[in-house]
Amino acid sequence: MTPTALITDLLAFMQAQSPSDDEFNALALRLFEHQYQHNLPFQRFCQQRGKTVRTVKTWRDIPVVPINGFKELTLSCVAPAEALRVFMTSGTTQGDVKGKHYHPMLTVYDESMRRNFAQRFMAGRPHIRMGILFPTEALLQNSSLAHYLALAVKEFGTPESHYLLTQQGLDFERLLAELARAQATGEPYALLGTSYSFVHMLDELHLRGQSFALPPGSRVLDTGGFKGQSRELAMDDFYAQLSSALGIERADCINMYGMTELSTQFYDAGNATLPSVKSGPHWIRTRVVDPLSGLDVPPGARGVLAHCDLGNFNSVTTILTEDVGVAADGGFLLLGRAQGSAAKGCSLAVEEFLQAAKA
Repeated sequence: MTPTALITDLLAFMQAQSPSDDEFNALALRLFEHQYQHNLPFQRFCQQRGKTVRTVKTWRDIPVVPINGFKELTLSCVAPAEALRVFMTSGTTQGDVKGKHYHPMLTVYDESMRRNFAQRFMAGRPHIRMGILFPTEALLQNSSLAHYLALAVKEFGTPESHYLLTQQGLDFERLLAELARAQATGEPYALLGTSYSFVHMLDELHLRGQSFALPPGSRVLDTGGFKGQSRELAMDDFYAQLSSALGIERADCINMYGMTELSTQFYDAGNATLPSVKSGPHWIRTRVVDPLSGLDVPPGARGVLAHCDLGNFNSVTTILTEDVGVAADGGFLLLGRAQGSAAKGCSLAVEEFLQAAKA
């Protein structure tokens, strides 16, 4: 069941200029009621936690669902066959088991991406020539990142925008030509892709002894970690090398933090200093929690990040990540993957969720 009126109100909320906390809360509770009714594994989990439509009073009360739940269960308000698209995780943390996020439509996901990207990456520029260091959506139909980047090209790229990663690997000759062209013409150029793809680019530039001075307005967007796909780099070294090789300020090197289990992305304002503050638009809120209890940690303490994304209308709004962070002015600091007791807490939270949801 796709809730037409709820979708209409959700899109209107995304388009609003400065909605209030009360409006966010009211919409989160409507989404919770819808998901409680139509997402049965989630309903069973909520019931075991004593969380029902009557007892959940604010968005902070909504039970957090561990992201690994997307690998074990169908977390969808519609039958999987009714999904227009199914985005899948890479499967790098649990063998070949992939989490699945069902989207009966892409209207909400696309609206979330467009509005957020326009503000946080484009920064008022309507279009920019783009080079994409990631496969096309046709090659990776179940990749949320492939769809995200395809949408970036369609909505914000100039007609000359292009992909630089093919089935044969990085088209380095085309990349060199594009960088040289931007340097010569003064037309701003944007490179977007995974962090590990940029490492391959940096290694090849270093091997050839080449660097560039891209014109003002040029930007880089990297996302994800290195995931064993390239050599590991400390983030300070990573952005220092990007800045040196491309001749752009570190403040113009933007990191996007997102995941398959969300419909909304977080951005920083550049990486001149690290760690950078990540933040999202008004339709997503973040808590820093104890992974087992789901309760907020004290202010300033480290905990596991839990995100309440109203864009997740068909699955669950509130997910527990495996990322450690700390609250900061205007957002949060991402400090890495959960280790030690935090990782154990995440694992126990997954076990508890699966036992309840499968009951």
